[in-house]
Amino acid sequence: MRQLIQMFTVVVVIALALMYGASRLNSSQGFTGGSTLTIYNWGDYIDPELIAEFEKESGLKVIYQTFDSNEAMMTKIEQGGTTFDISIPSEYAISKMREENLLLPIDQSKLPNLKYINPRFLHLSFDPDNAYSIPYFWGTVGIIYNSDMLGGKKFTSWNDLWDPSLHNQILLVDGAREVIGMGLNSLHYSLNDTNEAHLQEAKNKLNKLTGNVKAIVGDEIKMLLANEEAAVGVVWSGDASEIMGENDKLDYVVPKEGSNLWFDNMVIPKTARNIEGAHAFINFMLDPKHAAQNAEYVGYSTPNEKALEYLPAEIAQDKRFYPDPELTEKLEVYKNLGKRMLSHYNELFLEFKMHRK
Repeated sequence: MRQLIQMFTVVVVIALALMYGASRLNSSQGFTGGSTLTIYNWGDYIDPELIAEFEKESGLKVIYQTFDSNEAMMTKIEQGGTTFDISIPSEYAISKMREENLLLPIDQSKLPNLKYINPRFLHLSFDPDNAYSIPYFWGTVGIIYNSDMLGGKKFTSWNDLWDPSLHNQILLVDGAREVIGMGLNSLHYSLNDTNEAHLQEAKNKLNKLTGNVKAIVGDEIKMLLANEEAAVGVVWSGDASEIMGENDKLDYVVPKEGSNLWFDNMVIPKTARNIEGAHAFINFMLDPKHAAQNAEYVGYSTPNEKALEYLPAEIAQDKRFYPDPELTEKLEVYKNLGKRMLSHYNELFLEFKMHRK
């Protein structure tokens, strides 16, 4: 027993020594909670020059990590294994994170640049008082297409995607809410529909689209469409803007039946260590010139009203990406469907993907 206790004591001492050594190493490199800011964001979703400028201005070292889905981001934050000071989830994820106490409240008194956000992007249903989130980007989901590859064909409706002439010509984003929502919208149902009969009807209709679907892909959808390896894509508006910048033969439309109006906001996860640094970063990104620079680099629509003055006119006045309120008021924001229904959407999407095989 004495030997067992001695062995246990040695193991504990070694573990503590290793933890202390790692802490000293991180400290010597500046990687402590107060001298670093850890940002968790979508891939290619910020101008790297802005990170460098923030580091220079604040004296903080930015550690930047990326995620590819709201669900993956929420799981990692919920597990708490990694500390994140800033994350940038979508609206329905913010609603869910609020419910599950995964967010810290934001002190708006530390954000003087919040005054530049267009009021129409504040006090939305997923965070009525913006107590937990601050607008970053917004946009729509729609159809991007290359008329030259399709004999001059144009798109106005989701149902245009089912045209037999589009065999093996469509790329879809790898997202359950987007694809199932597209099926629901094509039937004039809400993209937040939870009626089982409507969901099955949408899935059955999507099954009939499989002959036209070349692939269901992630970020590579931008390269594939720009390189004309497919003629049509269902994409987010910012991706469409970037693709069209690479190939001016492409155009983008929000279908007449309706679509998704989405918002990505900056939040402070509950495990944040550098809360002061997080507020400083949020306020930095709210600066109109920084917001304009970021919007021009990323391609998505900025909610920063003052930033529009610093954007080229061909961007700020493009109604495809800065549509009038009359259009956006007809679109739907994703609602938090709850774990059970969200899992069901994912199951239906998986069944659709399996049907293609």
